[in-house]
Amino acid sequence: MRMVESDLAELEAALGHHFRQPEWLERALTHSSSVPELNAARLPQDDSGKAPEEIPGSVPENRTEQMNGDRADKAHEDNEKLEFLGDAVLGLLVSEYLVAAFPAWSEGLLSKSRARLVNAASLYAAARRLQLGRYLRLGRGEEKTGGREKPAVLADAYEAVLAAIYLDAGLEAARGFLWRSLLEEAVGEEAHRLGQPDHKSGLQELLQGRGLGTADYRVVSEIGPDHRKTFVVAVSVAGQVLASGAGANKKEAEQAAARQALERLLGAKELGKEEHGRSDSPRGN
Repeated sequence: MRMVESDLAELEAALGHHFRQPEWLERALTHSSSVPELNAARLPQDDSGKAPEEIPGSVPENRTEQMNGDRADKAHEDNEKLEFLGDAVLGLLVSEYLVAAFPAWSEGLLSKSRARLVNAASLYAAARRLQLGRYLRLGRGEEKTGGREKPAVLADAYEAVLAAIYLDAGLEAARGFLWRSLLEEAVGEEAHRLGQPDHKSGLQELLQGRGLGTADYRVVSEIGPDHRKTFVVAVSVAGQVLASGAGANKKEAEQAAARQALERLLGAKELGKEEHGRSDSPRGN
């Protein structure tokens, strides 16, 4: 079962890549739930609706080998191996971009920034922008449970499509697709956060090191009109409030609260010295 030509052309336009071997794209969009149904549908059936091998004696002996060969050639495969390859290509290209764009950053900061850019939420958002869900091949069960909108299914499909482009046309084509579909948007959204200290992670590491449990963040108030709100978040451990912080969104407020908590636990002077001593701040940013 091949993609309809109009759908293929429409998706290729969205991806910005024309496939020399469309089979790669079809496989990238094939969820594991659809494979049994797709393979059953490709086999010839008699009037009873059964495939020949389901009817005793229906396959002439001299045709068995030929049919097995045809089946091997035409059997559908899911996108899991492409997803595996796409994950590796994604990691390579995002790492390449960060090293080139921020040469002064440390390995630790590069790793944290890469994780922010290629997390499941980022891949899901990219897949949604490309409307990959419209083109997925899903089994009936997965279709009924909303598979076309599931974050994990779409994020996996995005990685598989990246691998399909890499296999079809090489690393340069994959690099261009990644920039257009994910990095350009993600870098813009994360620009204010990339390179900044992750106070939430630092606080959690400190709490765990002292055996104090897990930090809990809660919005305690929202100030101002909807288009220009300020969020106030309190951070607590075991029911005891450590600090609070404010920001233009919940993430900023949580980071501010975590910083205040760190300053309280470590001492403002010690925290400031630790941050100013970093060598991982990007120059000119």
